[in-house]
Amino acid sequence: MAQIAGKKHARSDSQTHDDYVQVQNQLKHPSTKRAKQIDADPPYDQLEAILKKTRRNVKTRNVLHWFRSKDIRQEDNKGLHAAAQKAKEGGGSLISMYLFSPKDMEWHGTSPARSDFILECLRILKSQLEEKNIPLAIITAEERGNKTDKVMQFAKENDISHIFANMEYEVDELRRDVDLAKKVQGQADLSLDVLHDQTVIVPGSLCTGAGGPHKVFTRYYNDWLAITKKKPNLIDTCPPPEGNDKSAKQAHQKLFDSTIPELPESKQFGSDKERDQIRKLWPAGNKAGMQRHADFLKHKIANYAANRSEAALDPSSRLSPYFSSGIVSVREILRNTQKFNGGKDFTSGDAGVVSWVREIVFREFYRQVTVITPHTSMNLPQNLKFDLVHWEDDEEGWKKWCEGRTGIPFIDAGMRQLNAEAYMHNRLRMNTASYLRANYLIDYRIGERYFAEHLIDWDLSNNTQGWEPSYTIFNPVIQAEKHDPNGDFIRKWVPELAGVKGKAVFMPSERLGKREFEKLGYPWPHVDFKESSARAKARYKQDLASAEP
Repeated sequence: MAQIAGKKHARSDSQTHDDYVQVQNQLKHPSTKRAKQIDADPPYDQLEAILKKTRRNVKTRNVLHWFRSKDIRQEDNKGLHAAAQKAKEGGGSLISMYLFSPKDMEWHGTSPARSDFILECLRILKSQLEEKNIPLAIITAEERGNKTDKVMQFAKENDISHIFANMEYEVDELRRDVDLAKKVQGQADLSLDVLHDQTVIVPGSLCTGAGGPHKVFTRYYNDWLAITKKKPNLIDTCPPPEGNDKSAKQAHQKLFDSTIPELPESKQFGSDKERDQIRKLWPAGNKAGMQRHADFLKHKIANYAANRSEAALDPSSRLSPYFSSGIVSVREILRNTQKFNGGKDFTSGDAGVVSWVREIVFREFYRQVTVITPHTSMNLPQNLKFDLVHWEDDEEGWKKWCEGRTGIPFIDAGMRQLNAEAYMHNRLRMNTASYLRANYLIDYRIGERYFAEHLIDWDLSNNTQGWEPSYTIFNPVIQAEKHDPNGDFIRKWVPELAGVKGKAVFMPSERLGKREFEKLGYPWPHVDFKESSARAKARYKQDLASAEP
């Protein structure tokens, strides 16, 4: 992909063409018929069913916690806590491992920023656990298909009696765990349990009066508030593991000698300077994440409700990378937020708290959607009719969108922030996504993949729902005038427009004279907004009217 975080923004035409072809090849997905079959027999249900058979009462020897890329912390980690408690029952040790899968990073398009962030957080976690005489072994799976074999081999070599992990809700990861569970079933002296840790309320469990899971956010949110108010213990936390006896270091020396791997070649930054810049923006580890939350409560949350959509004010907590990799616990974050709010529930008190917590509930809702419509994690839209839209093949437009040179200042500011910081404010995410799939009529999955390959906080459930195609088309000029009223965000990220006065900054190609505009060195719009919006609406109407997915 072009412009991987830290790489040069300008790409040659041949490089851009190769990138464009590559990403199109990565958009393979099952048929809509197969998608419906998968939804009818979700991998999540398959895993829950087989776990009832693998949660076995076997004699406790060494106990393993398998860290995943969404629970890289020792604090309030349900799987790790359960493993630590089980280890106390026997004479063995608590052991932990992380499965490093470079080909998974390629398959999912994990960005260099996120890849590096995960490895740096693992480095910190490994040191923390070693202080407690708990090894964190890094096991490399060379092929995507041999991950569960690696886990079973590790369990055998280290006399493991119990395997604990936290659940990941995407199809590939659920199928991996189903495969592991089937292998564990064949071992009479081995137990497997996979716990719910990512959310306060288990995905799929919040249902309508008719009994089916909620599919509409507002109703989900209201029920979430009611249940957490009724059951405040849902945000109770568990302590970090106490650790092993000192003898564990000698007994498992080989595991303690395990080292954190280097970034794969394809995930390297363009330079050490660029790597250091991203690391400074996003310091690794739970301590850094919790400090960021404390600073947000102290300095930002009071104005969050009023300012949350104004990117120039940087109103967000910037905790999203820490949530997406499980560096912080959602329960601990909510508990600390509740304390700040005077112990009130999340329906009352500080308006900023209520507004911010609502955004966290969106994260939980998106996981519910992933669980109940698993095809959304397989390059297919939630509304399968949109898979039948005839998208445009606009390589030049795609390049301009990637580079932040569409000629639409609000869009370009967002894309340039993404390319520089591996992050984009949510208001800009909505606008840049809308502009690509509607005004350029480029397959939304191409943009979705670009986000995956650049964001440090990429999260499949959030990203797929954020890119879900619809009839809604944002007008980026109106959006900019409303959410960047002084043009400060635009002027920061689009320096060609830094000297443009007043409202001309929102659409200089129309609000300045031709000669004055051309002096700026800023591009003309690639498409006309009004015409391209009408084209998109007509295309959607035509293609969806006859669509039978």
